[in-house]
Amino acid sequence: MEPVVDKLKGFAKSFEDFANGVFHWRHKSNRRNPIEILKRLQREAFSDLMKLRDRQDKVERMLSFYKSSKGSPFQEASTHVRGEIDILEALLMMDNVDQQNYGTIRRAGIRTGIQSRFTFESTIWQNDNLVVEFVASEKGQGDVLGSPLSLAKVFYEANISDWCSAVAIPVGAHCRDVGVATSSSYQRRGLTNYSSFGPPLLNQPNGSAIGLMVRKSNVVASLAHFVSGLGGMQPGSVGIMRCFSTFGQVVCQLSRSTKLSLLGVHQFPKLSSQQVSLGALSLPIGIFKCHKAPEASMEASAPPIGSQMEDNVVAGSIALMMESELDESTRIGGWLEMKNSDPKYLQWAATMSDTPEDDFGWGLSLGGSIQGPTSWDHFQVETFLKFNLGKRFTLQPALLYVMDGTTQFPALMLRSTWSL
Repeated sequence: MEPVVDKLKGFAKSFEDFANGVFHWRHKSNRRNPIEILKRLQREAFSDLMKLRDRQDKVERMLSFYKSSKGSPFQEASTHVRGEIDILEALLMMDNVDQQNYGTIRRAGIRTGIQSRFTFESTIWQNDNLVVEFVASEKGQGDVLGSPLSLAKVFYEANISDWCSAVAIPVGAHCRDVGVATSSSYQRRGLTNYSSFGPPLLNQPNGSAIGLMVRKSNVVASLAHFVSGLGGMQPGSVGIMRCFSTFGQVVCQLSRSTKLSLLGVHQFPKLSSQQVSLGALSLPIGIFKCHKAPEASMEASAPPIGSQMEDNVVAGSIALMMESELDESTRIGGWLEMKNSDPKYLQWAATMSDTPEDDFGWGLSLGGSIQGPTSWDHFQVETFLKFNLGKRFTLQPALLYVMDGTTQFPALMLRSTWSL
């Protein structure tokens, strides 16, 4: 009996070993099956993708939060870059160039040479504008290529509301920068100062400026204060010359296409008796003690300040401008400037131009000046043509005739402008 029991036990153990072997073989075969491997990888990949999606959602929420906040003034700010290379040549038909002829050329506003201008404009705080301008120009020292690029202007405009805006110009301020923007009929239309820039007081450099502009219905007013000569020593003087200027302009919209402007500037130079420089942007202001320097001493030591101030301690100019747009490209206008409120010192100009952006254009300008009872009257006529060769290159030939007392001469001028 015992041999039979031993055989049954052996048979049961063999069957158990056989069953265990079959089970482990099927388990190993399932693990090595490519379909099961792919399913496992898919589950793991899906888990990783969900984790990445959660991280992406967190990053997007953070970006949207910083984007909606006002922590940085340059959010979504785009900087626009404009470039222009201007070449102006003149052929003066005169026998010789002496001091008198040189003065006539200067009074005619003939500007020659090469000028490069690059302007960077950016929007800040959604409504404010920041403009930085670099200029390289030939100054007449014989260098045809001119000077290297240098910082010419830093302009910041804050639009406080729809009817009020403020302007700050720490470097390179002109009256035209703080004045009311008018149509471009006077901006680079002609080839001389009479036909290009309007009244001379608009183009006079004044150093640093702050200004305020208000708008109401069809009237716009601008008021600004300038300080020039900060930290600069005048050659041959015993102190530091500074010039304080106040500029104001009122523009009235007479009709939809006609504007009338009244503008003026008042200048007061101040000569410090001490040879002390506090720095380029430092200005002392005394509020506890003031004294008046002798007039004779001031008149003897005060050098000329620009073209508007000669031997006068206090100087100023007022001007009247009128311009009208006949159509999209045809404009007519004129201006009259009186120096020191004296009708004997007048400058004037009248301009008519038809200069479309992508077609043939032309222009005509008349201008003159009266410099006092003992000076000769100045009169000049300028006419020019404008050829747009493509979208970026412009060619302007011009004919100029100048009469300044006994000096008379014609001139051929040519301007080539390449916009970048």
